[in-house]
Amino acid sequence: MSSVSNPVVHGIFDPATWTITYVVYEKEGSACAIIDSVLDYDPKSGRTSTASADKVIAFVREKNLQVSWILETHAHADHLTAAPYLKAQLGGQTAIGDHITTVQHVFKGIFNLEPSFKEDGTQFNHLLKENEAFAIGSLTARTLFVPGHTPACVAYQIGDAVFVGDTLFMPDVGSARCDFPGGDAKTLYASTRKLLSLPPETRLFMCHDYPPNDRPIRFETTVAEQRAHNIHLHDGIDEAEFIRMRTTRDATLAMPVLILPSVQINIRAGEMPPKEDNGVSYLKIPVNAL
Repeated sequence: MSSVSNPVVHGIFDPATWTITYVVYEKEGSACAIIDSVLDYDPKSGRTSTASADKVIAFVREKNLQVSWILETHAHADHLTAAPYLKAQLGGQTAIGDHITTVQHVFKGIFNLEPSFKEDGTQFNHLLKENEAFAIGSLTARTLFVPGHTPACVAYQIGDAVFVGDTLFMPDVGSARCDFPGGDAKTLYASTRKLLSLPPETRLFMCHDYPPNDRPIRFETTVAEQRAHNIHLHDGIDEAEFIRMRTTRDATLAMPVLILPSVQINIRAGEMPPKEDNGVSYLKIPVNAL
């Protein structure tokens, strides 16, 4: 595996969920990876559509890219993944961090899923271990285990670019919440220090942006910028101070609009629940459980 230090990164913003899907590649005509895709979902009707994913497909085809990987940083609670649709259209292997099995176990219980639902991650083509290296054509990628927001979060380091998932946000937004099942503020603090100990010039790419004060959407920053200006995690904020802030703030936050449909789908690698005897898939809404 040869190493290319500066991959091309193309972000596609989904305004409905404030999510950025990334296409990462060496050059036009090369292999690529797709990170954190979005399947459109209308919570009022329960209907899915593919407008966001189709933008990804159009870009991949425009640049004549070959999809090697369709990657998830974690089982998202704010949008559904489009991984199966993208795989059917473009090929590639689906992958997520190997601690997804912990999340599957927790949510199988919360949703009382069918007995046949497996908690072993086999819904994905590949489970990535901490520090595991994998190839995207001539690019070398590495998995970084960064739990705290969920117990299974990973980041992907590809050359000088790191895709941080929900661990960090832009400096004026701060950090991810830690009050979902299995989340932990102390663990998140350690994960953020791991990311912020990378070289100062390292490019960091956010999974979401929630811009304050009507600023334009931004999703790229650097380790140096985060260490200097992140409102929750700049240099000088210690673990105890962060835990106090995060715990207090999380107690005021509402659940994400799409957490119940998203998690049920995302722990299945984007597949719908098994169809019932009328040919329809159903999602569950646990009452007073979260």
